[in-house]
Amino acid sequence: MNKKLGFAFAAFLLLSTGLVHADSLDTLAQFLKSTRSLRADFVQVVAAPAKEGRPAKPKTSSGVFAFIRPSVFRFDYSKPYVQNIVADGQQLWLFDADLNQVTVRNQAQTLGSTPAALIASAQDLASLGKDFNLKAVPSEEGMDWVLATPKTQDSSLQTIRIGLRPDAGQVVLSQLDITDAFGNRSLIRFERVEINPSNLTLKQFNFVPPKGADVVRP
Repeated sequence: MNKKLGFAFAAFLLLSTGLVHADSLDTLAQFLKSTRSLRADFVQVVAAPAKEGRPAKPKTSSGVFAFIRPSVFRFDYSKPYVQNIVADGQQLWLFDADLNQVTVRNQAQTLGSTPAALIASAQDLASLGKDFNLKAVPSEEGMDWVLATPKTQDSSLQTIRIGLRPDAGQVVLSQLDITDAFGNRSLIRFERVEINPSNLTLKQFNFVPPKGADVVRP
């Protein structure tokens, strides 16, 4: 997977301060139950661990994220590079416009315990609990937080912190704070979130490789 995609979301876990919100898991359950589809703008900041005491320069990207449970989602990056990550229910497509290359993988075998599977595929806490240990953690910045730790020993992820904001009877996905096994951190903030938009259809998750692009099937 091209490293510019930032899809291998990563981070060492930040400690939170504040009081534990006892209803964080209930908030997550409500989000999974009520949000059957979603579309939002996102800004992603990826930071590598400091080397020799010198912090690495964070890399920022942005685009649009959308999903329809339980099997399709897409990240469409527009800045600083045009890239697409599309799960169509069968295949996972990764397109890098600069390289004019498409990488195709089996979706079921690839996702596993990933952030995308956590927020876009699971339909309730029971199904989510098959792949993740879930724990309510301190609330912060007006958000309920849940810490998800992959159960698989060989996962490339350490932790995923899910920030959810109750708003007018709905639960809005606000942030993902993700840690990988290499100490990289990826913080994704969601903006202009649309919950269950009527004009989001399965056809929008079809991906056709651009003409002339190299198609790689590892």
